Amino acid sequence: MKYPLFKSLFALGTIVLACSCSDDKVSASDNNEVTFVPCEAAWHVPSEGIVILQDYRVTDLNGNQIGTAVVSDPATPNLVFVVDLKGSVLVIQIDLNDQSKVKIINGDAAKCTVKPNIPAPDPSVTTCTPAWYIVAEKPYLIYPDSTVTDVAGNQVGRIAAIPGTSLVMVNDMAGAPIIANVDLAAYPVISGNNIRYKITDSVFHLKHATGDYLIYGNGVVTDANGNIIGSADIANGTITLTNGVAPITTNFAALPILQPTSKCVDYVQPVVSSSSVTPPPSSSEVAPPPPPSSSSVTPKSSAAVVKSSSSQKKSSSSQAKSSSSQAKSSSSVVTGGCPKIVEKNGGAKGSGFASRYWDCCMPSCAWPENSGGNPSKTCDARGKNPVSGGANICAGGQQATCTSQIPFTVEGCEEYGFAFAAVPASAGGQCGKCFQLTFTGQGHYNSTNANTQKLKSKGKKLIVMATNIGGDVQQGQFDVLIPGGGVGMFNGCSQMGWGPQGEQYGGLLSDCEKESNYKANTYAKCLTDKCNKAFGNDEEAKKGCMFLVEWMEAAGNPEHNFVEVECPDVLKQRYK
Repeated sequence: MKYPLFKSLFALGTIVLACSCSDDKVSASDNNEVTFVPCEAAWHVPSEGIVILQDYRVTDLNGNQIGTAVVSDPATPNLVFVVDLKGSVLVIQIDLNDQSKVKIINGDAAKCTVKPNIPAPDPSVTTCTPAWYIVAEKPYLIYPDSTVTDVAGNQVGRIAAIPGTSLVMVNDMAGAPIIANVDLAAYPVISGNNIRYKITDSVFHLKHATGDYLIYGNGVVTDANGNIIGSADIANGTITLTNGVAPITTNFAALPILQPTSKCVDYVQPVVSSSSVTPPPSSSEVAPPPPPSSSSVTPKSSAAVVKSSSSQKKSSSSQAKSSSSQAKSSSSVVTGGCPKIVEKNGGAKGSGFASRYWDCCMPSCAWPENSGGNPSKTCDARGKNPVSGGANICAGGQQATCTSQIPFTVEGCEEYGFAFAAVPASAGGQCGKCFQLTFTGQGHYNSTNANTQKLKSKGKKLIVMATNIGGDVQQGQFDVLIPGGGVGMFNGCSQMGWGPQGEQYGGLLSDCEKESNYKANTYAKCLTDKCNKAFGNDEEAKKGCMFLVEWMEAAGNPEHNFVEVECPDVLKQRYK
């Protein structure tokens, strides 16, 4: 949850501000002490007499909002300037990492007196698939495929990850910032209602107590499925339905417009001549937005690519040895010898950590337009039979992740594991690319234990291929597809016939961590039992679950160094 940027401050990359900078400081007391309790850790700038909250509101020392901190360059999110509530500059620049000038105040969620400023969703706003609801100068919906729409579902921008943070920038279609420093996890989510509107042209959309109506410019009124149910007199602002309901009076100028490219729309080629279906009225009557240009057409994308994965859950630092009851040889093993792994010339490299998920949803890379013409395969609602041309199971369709894309090993190649993974949404375009993860022995979020250390001591390396994107996947993080790894925000596994999938974020291993009070030497046996129970009727999925036990040593969120490599055939064969 981060505060809106003042969009007018940005013009062609240049900030033009009326500076009211002065030596006057906002102070609540002579000793410059903070007199309120923030909900989260906050920055105190004693020299300026201000406090900067994590949502980038700026308060005086009593917690009264006096302005906003603004990040001018996403590459340096620690550098901010402060504007007052009218947009005038109070402080030209503050380095939030400068410990000599900025103090950290501890927050207390139970005792805080200044609550985050997050407007509740407008109950009239709906969407076909889950989306975050965020209000700046107007409401926006942010979808897991990184697209940003207005409340009618028309794309107005995209989100981009801020390097080195878990935050994102909300940008318009031209790349200009709309909202800065957004922590998506703090915002409310509007649940998807699975309603998709069938239209043959741009239409007015009215959600009324008596129904859900689509109104064409020529006066034809249909329901969501495109069935004609009445007529509209747009000049007089009335709708008359064939079911005898009293005429509905509405202000057409205030209604949202659904375009053929809107998020929850299925465009249907009209069967009548184009002259018989007219567009909405001209701007001289009621002014709907013009049809989108080809550059604004929103490509289809997975409705389940954001996974607040197991990386959100902390594990203990227990150093106990892993259980000797660990099952053997149940992961999917491929024969044919150890493939040669070749580092890609000029490829990406860095460090990060590996989390886990399996939500069954159709991966983003299954659409050709998202994958550069190299789409990943998808399967039916049981994850077994390859299918194409349908809709995402997480958006009411029947196409799901194939269980053949479970992680696996190759006989005679014990140091290598092979898997598929989601990469950061900002790294879109990496579909079908491969990376080698070399584990450091450390665990992310203080989860270092004997299990994470074994990955290093045994020299294990995981080769992953990108099939999905995640809006909350951090730079350097790879969210590995592992059955039982947690469904995250979206759960498309209801038709799989599986048992309990464990914690929503972190899955079965997170259950084991909590049940044992974070005793790492118990994870292997616990996870083996849970894999057997959850996937007793699906041997393939169970093998994938057991990969986390056997090859990954029941290690949660292990850290790694990564390098881009040429994709081995054993992964290519399962990708398509």
